[in-house]
Amino acid sequence: MSFRASHQLAMPDGSKEPTHNHNWSVTADVGSEKLDNTGVVMDFHKLRAALGDIIARFDNSQLDTIAYFQRNNPSAENLARYIYGKLRAKLPQGVDLQGIKVGEEQGCWAKFAGQKIDL
Repeated sequence: MSFRASHQLAMPDGSKEPTHNHNWSVTADVGSEKLDNTGVVMDFHKLRAALGDIIARFDNSQLDTIAYFQRNNPSAENLARYIYGKLRAKLPQGVDLQGIKVGEEQGCWAKFAGQKIDL
């Protein structure tokens, strides 16, 4: 799934880079110890809908204006962390979220996986 949004990162020295846009890409990795009676971990239409509900708020936005990113640098890593926490809460019993991968541009990906998140 994808969306377009801008962000302005805070750098380690305290400076901020110029605001700029990306066409962000998001993938979710789910798994389970068992497959359902149709032989799948979960219905991908439901997974896509849940992920779409989460990322819809980011489309055509400036990430740093969203409350979570006012407290956390709007990096691909923190975006993956945020989406992970939101999507994990929406998955059915027995389905594990094994990771969220967020790409800013080709070759620039961040993955967040396997940690309980307080948002």
